[in-house]
Amino acid sequence: MTGEPRQDATILHVDMDAFFVSVELLERPDLVGKPVAAAHDSARSVVSSASYEARRFGVRSAMPVARAKQLCPQLVLVPPTFEKYRTASREVMRIFAEFTPLVEPLSIDEAFLDVAGSVRLFGPPAEIARQLRERIRTELGLPASVGLAGTKFVAKLASQRAKPDGVLEIPPDRTLEFLHPLPVSAMWGVGQATARALTGRAIHTVADLAAEPLESLRRIVGASSAEKLHELAHGRDARDVETERVEKSIGHEETFEFDEPDGDVLRRELLRLSTRVGERLRDKGLSARTVAIKLRWSSFETITRSRTLAEPTNASQRIFLTARELFDEAWDMGRPVRLIGVRAEQLGDADSGFAGLWDDDEHLNAVDQAVDSVRDRFGAAGLAPASLLKGRGTPVDPRSLQPPR
Repeated sequence: MTGEPRQDATILHVDMDAFFVSVELLERPDLVGKPVAAAHDSARSVVSSASYEARRFGVRSAMPVARAKQLCPQLVLVPPTFEKYRTASREVMRIFAEFTPLVEPLSIDEAFLDVAGSVRLFGPPAEIARQLRERIRTELGLPASVGLAGTKFVAKLASQRAKPDGVLEIPPDRTLEFLHPLPVSAMWGVGQATARALTGRAIHTVADLAAEPLESLRRIVGASSAEKLHELAHGRDARDVETERVEKSIGHEETFEFDEPDGDVLRRELLRLSTRVGERLRDKGLSARTVAIKLRWSSFETITRSRTLAEPTNASQRIFLTARELFDEAWDMGRPVRLIGVRAEQLGDADSGFAGLWDDDEHLNAVDQAVDSVRDRFGAAGLAPASLLKGRGTPVDPRSLQPPR
C-alpha cells in the first residue's frame, strides 16, 4: 500500500445502524425507543444486534443473552428472522447500485461505494451521502451511517464515528488530523494482543504508531503487520473499491443448547455441516483444497484442525469424510462439545483444470449432482442423508453467532 489519498472524499462506507433490530422494529413500532436485542431467549444464545437504547446499559452484540439480561433486566428479546434481513439487505444494495456501479459489499449490512464517477449526476460526495440515507430511510424505513474519505480505511473509521444515523466527511487533506488522535486499537489489524504489544512500548495513539521507526515496529508486531500499520498510520491506503470479491473460505458451525458428549450425534452434525458447505461450494462454482474443523469444549477451550487434500473437491461426502477423520483424531472420547464447525479453505474455481488425470471423487460428485437437482426442484428439504433423519442435540441457530450488526 503506497498510494496517496484522493483529492476528494469520493469513497463512502455505508453501515446500517443496529441492522437486525432496525428491521425487526419495522414490524414492532411499539418497541421503538426501548432497549431491544435480536436474540433467541436461550441459555446458549448470544445477542446478534442491540438497539442503541440497550447499548446504553452495556449490552453489546456477541454478548451472551444471560449477561445482557443482567445488565438490562427490561431488555426485550426479539427472535432473529434472517430471511427478513437478507431481503432488506438486497433492497439496500439495490439503492447503492442506483448511485454507482462500484459497490463492494462487506457483509449483509455494510458496503464501500466509489462515487467519483457519480458527482456529475448526483452532486458532491456529501450530497450523495445525504441522498443515499434519505432513500434508505424513505423507501425502507431503516437508518444508516455514512463515512466519506479519500481511502477505504478512513471512510470505515468515519462511518463508525458517525453513528448512529449520521454522516462524517473527512477531507483528504485533513486525514492525519482525524487519524492521529485515535487510539491504536482503532486500526485495522490491531486486536487485543497487538494492542497490548504496542501500548507496552508506549505506542498509544495512531500518531505514536506513525512516529515509530519501521524497523522497531517490525520487531514488535512482525514484518507483514508492521508494513501495513505503518502505511495506514500515515493515511496511505491504495486499495480500490472492488466489485468482485473472492471468498477465502466457506464454513458453517453449530452451538448446542446443551453440551453434547455423544460421538454419534457429533458426527451426524459434521455430516449436516459438511453437506451445507459442499452445497455452497457447488452453488458458487468453487472447490476447496483444505478442509478444517472447529471444536469448542464445554470449558470454552477451542481448537481447530485442518487437512490439505491431494486434489481440490466440492463433494459433500469427501468434505465429511475428511472432517470426520479430523474429528476422530481430535476428540477426547466423551468430552462434551459446545460448538462444532466445518470449513472449506484454499478455494479456487472448480473448473480451473487443476484436477489430476483421474478423479477419485467422481462417484461422489455424481451423487451430489443428483441431490442438487432435487434440491433445486423441491427446496433444501427435498433430500437429505438418511443418518440426518435421526435425532440430534438441539442447536442454537449458528447465525446468532455471526459478527455483530
